[in-house]
Amino acid sequence: MQSFDIVIAGGGMVGLALACGLAGGGLRIAVLEQQPAPADKPDDEPALRVSAINAASESLLRHLGVWHDIVARRASPYNQMQVWDSDSFGKIHFSGADFGYARLGHIIENPIIRQALWRRASQLPDITLLPSVALQQVAWGENEAFITLRDGTMLTARLMAGADGAHSWLRQHADIPLTFWDYGQHALVATIRTQQPHQSVARQVFHGSGILAFLPLSDPHLSSIVWSLAPEVAAERAEEPAEAFCRQLAVTFDTRLGPCQLVSERQTFPLTGRYARSFAAHRLVLLGDAAHTVHPLAGQGVNLGFMDVAELIAEIKRLQREGKDIGQHLFLRRYERRRKHSAAVMLAGMQGFRTLFDGDHPAKKLLRDIGLQLADNLPGVKPALVRQAMGLNDLPDWLSQ
Repeated sequence: MQSFDIVIAGGGMVGLALACGLAGGGLRIAVLEQQPAPADKPDDEPALRVSAINAASESLLRHLGVWHDIVARRASPYNQMQVWDSDSFGKIHFSGADFGYARLGHIIENPIIRQALWRRASQLPDITLLPSVALQQVAWGENEAFITLRDGTMLTARLMAGADGAHSWLRQHADIPLTFWDYGQHALVATIRTQQPHQSVARQVFHGSGILAFLPLSDPHLSSIVWSLAPEVAAERAEEPAEAFCRQLAVTFDTRLGPCQLVSERQTFPLTGRYARSFAAHRLVLLGDAAHTVHPLAGQGVNLGFMDVAELIAEIKRLQREGKDIGQHLFLRRYERRRKHSAAVMLAGMQGFRTLFDGDHPAKKLLRDIGLQLADNLPGVKPALVRQAMGLNDLPDWLSQ
């Protein structure tokens, strides 16, 4: 039986970031991951799943020593955002340069972030990476958790961290209730080549019951799209001939970048909001998608998870300094309180935003158009929105120093 201080369930971006952030502090850390170890090099073609990494998450990744590796592979900085309501006058434009920022964030493929974090974790002597394994049983003892894997391996941990995704086995096994709601949409993702260059601008258009985002990739003519649609429409768009799909895509996007060409497969997945009733329990803490999932319209899902990581790193290091038991629920409540608040604010904001921009009712359309115009023109509104988009309001003190 192997003994660890912390066992992290989930070797995705959030779980690996936690492991790297806790390394070097005298803790023995294990990361359990169901999938094999990621390839060391990115594919030639861009991955379909990307993240809009904001300034706060960039700060964390720099601190973990992986940022240089990430941007050396493929990352697209953007410093402008354009949002508009289709067939109407509502629009807003953000430019980081207007407020003294070199960039608003980066669009980065998820596998590239994960590869960099896995490579970093594999270089740290106090981290044990266990790919291609699955949890079978966890028993919660007074002073440690007893873990059995499907291959019969047994481990113990003073604290288990659940970073095992939206359908977290660990959360379910610990009987932590989950509040969830169906957004009534599926997201369609694909990589698109456009006739005109994207000029490193992130663009999003609201159209009737759908939301379409074009996120700039490192190639000036390639964008990753996230198209939120009614489930039956998303299924239809995913299967229709490429030429018809691209024609509809360009029309929906008001041909802002000219004709479109599909250069990847199309994938769809349902959009569901989730919020765990507890983010911590005896010998257990939840973070990332295991604790919360939000609508992708603001691109904040992984950033919210990375700030969970930043807060948990600070809390565990504080408990270590004070000689306290890192697995006691009593001592994990500060992390839980802070991150539940941040997640609740984000979930409520996204739900309200999505409800406002859902549908073509004339009164609702007028209200949102006026709202966009006011946000675009009223003094003081844009700086606050830019700070929120960059994650600067959610940045822990130790990362802002």
